[in-house]
Amino acid sequence: MGKKKIFKSAIISMGIIFSILGAGCGSSNSNAIKVGGDLELTGNNASYGTSAANGAQIAFDDINAAGGINGKKVKFIKADNKSDPAEAANAITKLITSDGVSVVLGACTSSNTMAMVRIAEDQKVPVVSPFSTNPKVTVGDNGKVNSYIFRACFIDPFQGTVMGNFATKTLKAKRVAVYIDNSSDYSKGLAHFFEESFKKNGGEIVDEEAYLQKDSDFKATLTKIAASNPDMIYVPGYYEEVGKIIKQARDLGITVPICGGDGWDSSKLVKIAGAQALNNTYFTNHYSVQNKTPEADKFIKEYKEKYQTDPDAAAVLGYDAASMIIDAVKRAGSTDPKKIKEAIAGIKDLQLVTGKITIDKNHNPVKQAVIIEFKDGKQIFKQAVNPQ
Repeated sequence: MGKKKIFKSAIISMGIIFSILGAGCGSSNSNAIKVGGDLELTGNNASYGTSAANGAQIAFDDINAAGGINGKKVKFIKADNKSDPAEAANAITKLITSDGVSVVLGACTSSNTMAMVRIAEDQKVPVVSPFSTNPKVTVGDNGKVNSYIFRACFIDPFQGTVMGNFATKTLKAKRVAVYIDNSSDYSKGLAHFFEESFKKNGGEIVDEEAYLQKDSDFKATLTKIAASNPDMIYVPGYYEEVGKIIKQARDLGITVPICGGDGWDSSKLVKIAGAQALNNTYFTNHYSVQNKTPEADKFIKEYKEKYQTDPDAAAVLGYDAASMIIDAVKRAGSTDPKKIKEAIAGIKDLQLVTGKITIDKNHNPVKQAVIIEFKDGKQIFKQAVNPQ
């Protein structure tokens, strides 16, 4: 090879190296603000990730239509974590090192977000999870707050306490069976906090059983649960298995109330369980389309126009998480991940679709919960519960 060709080749090679290095640093020299989306777009929890992506996209489209943030447009780069913790870790690595994002929105399930924590902390890129409610997402087993991890949703101690009080005071339940997804940090954590609250109110846990994600036949365990003669069954799982559990429980003649958490909120639940089977079931959630506010009405209208369906909780929380990121980037005046992290930590009285929030010292939002009842396949707003 001649000297000119060698020199030219070296210049090209250096250009490639610099472009790779530039892509991985969240540089403020970019013409766009790059926001990553580490979301469950396929797999067992695809309903959540797809809804969250749709909700977030509306927020980013709206701000771009208004001229962007500080004169820059937002580029939302989505990566599919396939509803799997190992894939969630791979996705955030790609978003940070290859795509050069300054902040990441996701994941939706607690196990997937927890798989992202160490990478986000090491790379010093903030993460805002829309829908992960396990306390360990933001505070590790060592009691230390994860500096770069935040969320848009309430946490399981609050959600579990709300349902524990509802079971005791409204449903008048005294004997409860608990049916846990043993492969889910979310399910195990929520069950713990519900049991703690229910027993504190004088209730008795008469049976505790377990299943695994992707199980499909629950009849043997449900027969055992029925034999314990509970007043209510608590199933803190995700819609795919919950729908089958409720359908099979009703097929076995179990008529007592069945209750759960926000993991129930998917349009697919009614398709899986059937409208009739869902009567006399209740779950804690982040919002209700029937709990009217100007912010909710505006978002619901936009969402229905774009996607021809009512938004579920994951969609709303995707929008809220995106709104938190937009607010933080505006106030940071920069795409520097550290400055964005500090701005998210400083959120105070920010009005979102799910209510006004302030981020507390553990990086969790202080906000209300709602209780939803199913009647003939329709979600009916039962009551709102504010944090104490």
